[in-house]
Amino acid sequence: MTQPQAGTVTVFGYGTVRAVPDLIVLSIGVECRASTVGLAYDRAGRSVTALTAALREDGVPGTDIGTGMLSVRSDTAWQDGTARVIGYIATSTLTVTLAATADPARPAPSDVVAHAVAAGGDDARLGGLRHTFADRERLLERARDAAWDNALDKARQYARRAARELGPVLEITEHTTAPAQPTEPGGIRMVAASAPAPVPVESGETEITATLRATWQLK
Repeated sequence: MTQPQAGTVTVFGYGTVRAVPDLIVLSIGVECRASTVGLAYDRAGRSVTALTAALREDGVPGTDIGTGMLSVRSDTAWQDGTARVIGYIATSTLTVTLAATADPARPAPSDVVAHAVAAGGDDARLGGLRHTFADRERLLERARDAAWDNALDKARQYARRAARELGPVLEITEHTTAPAQPTEPGGIRMVAASAPAPVPVESGETEITATLRATWQLK
């Protein structure tokens, strides 16, 4: 009896897990204009100090507040075809991690953001937020399991249609993508002379996906 020729089957597997994020990463900061570098830098320092104090008053620990960007640049205007320096702009950005889950002992994330914006005054800038997970790896493990099951089902189907059986696995390659990064503040100016009304922050559900490529020997 003639033995079937050696061969392989290669498939892609996809797995998805949906879960409600338990962390919110907020990008917030200040942008200050002044006539000199020193004045702009000093004003930014005072505004960030006030903003940070508001975060701490709302129970955000120092370990969850980090400086993401600090810069001073010239502010220029064009006149008669020539760029002229009219002042300086100091910018400082904070990356703040907040618990997304409700905690009666702490203000809601929307309140924390509103209090920080009010403390920063007209210098406050919101760069956006993203929802994430404290234990993302656990969810990725579940997504990988689902991706493997998906790949195995496909490989079995192809082997069956080819009147063959699956042999040992020859290769497994995981396909990954870099996680989304938070946007730096700068585009949204918050006028906060008085405490603004909190804007609701809803976490919803987020998908965690895994993709792999697997090759089996055919018997």
